[in-house]
Amino acid sequence: MKYPAIFTPADEGGFVVTFRDIPEAITQGDDEAEALAMARDVLREAMTIYFDEKRAVPLPSRAAKGDRLIDLPLSVAAKVHLLNAMLAQGIAPSELARRLGTTRQEVNRLTDLEHATKIDRIAEAMEAIGHELTLSVA
Repeated sequence: MKYPAIFTPADEGGFVVTFRDIPEAITQGDDEAEALAMARDVLREAMTIYFDEKRAVPLPSRAAKGDRLIDLPLSVAAKVHLLNAMLAQGIAPSELARRLGTTRQEVNRLTDLEHATKIDRIAEAMEAIGHELTLSVA
């Protein structure tokens, strides 16, 4: 998942970075390299707002001319898709736990961005709600 970011030169130097799809993600850097690093950090951190509030995460739109694409870590992207699918289908963690034959606590960890989760387990959860998590190499 790559989100288009807008790098706007700041009056005092450096760049302000915003994301049209994730308005909560705003940052800046003293130069382009720092702004890019900060953009990656703020995008990932903004995801926690959606997860904490149990809101669907907007998917990235098409990049416009001049946008820079900022990617989410693969583990975060997989959890975003899982959260969005659960919300779209109205599947509570307890229901997903039942389908997976596990505890609600494990499902809560599957949708916790701070918890390291094996990608295979996220794929199993996606399958349990009728989706397939795939990996491709470009």
